[in-house]
Formats: sequence, structure tokens, C-alpha cells
Amino acid sequence: QVQLVESGGGLVQAGGSLRLSCAASGRTFSSYAMGWFRQAPGKEREFVATISWSGGRTYYADSVKGRFTISRGNAKNTVYLQMNSLKPEDTAVYYCAADRGVVVTTTANYWGQGTQVTVSS
Repeated sequence: QVQLVESGGGLVQAGGSLRLSCAASGRTFSSYAMGWFRQAPGKEREFVATISWSGGRTYYADSVKGRFTISRGNAKNTVYLQMNSLKPEDTAVYYCAADRGVVVTTTANYWGQGTQVTVSS
């Protein structure tokens, strides 16, 4: 049974920081790309960031570039999202995803349950 479990969400003031974590279990994810998506109320789920299985390639949405950093743990089964300079528009449920390939997209095979991030102004 594959599981992705996110943690680290919460309430933060604008300009603050949060670090999200996603732990994957149930198989070896060393050959899988992992990534983060988010969904705000009334909006579609959108891409935030993705990282290749080796950690050598990272891609970001323009809206978070320069503020967010995605990384993987040494065991490759954990992915992090360091979020700095948070804005109220970053408020959303953040989802971790994993899939074969260099990047993950909204059609990824594996998803976590989501963690709420709320940024107050």
C-alpha cells in the first residue's frame, strides 16, 4: 500500500515561512519524481514545484519561484517544500505527489491527503 503523508502546514503571517514535509512509504521511491501541488477554495489544483528522482532537476511555478525551494531527503522517500516570504494568495491545501518520470503532473499516480497552509495578512 503506497502512502504519501504530508506534514508541516499551519497558520502563518504574511512574510513568514513554513516547511512542508512528505514521507512516502510502501515502495521504493528512489526512481520516482515527486512534487507539490496546491488547491485554494473554489479553484483548480495547480502545480507548485517538482523534483526529479535524483534531486538534480527542479521546476517551479512562476508564482513561487524565488520564494519556495523543493528538496529530497537522502533516502529519496521524503520531499520537502521550504516556503519563504509567504503571501495570503499562497493559502491553500498543499498536496504531495509522486510518479515515474522526471517530473510529476496533475495526472500523478500517487497523492497525499493534503495539508492546510493559511497565510494571514
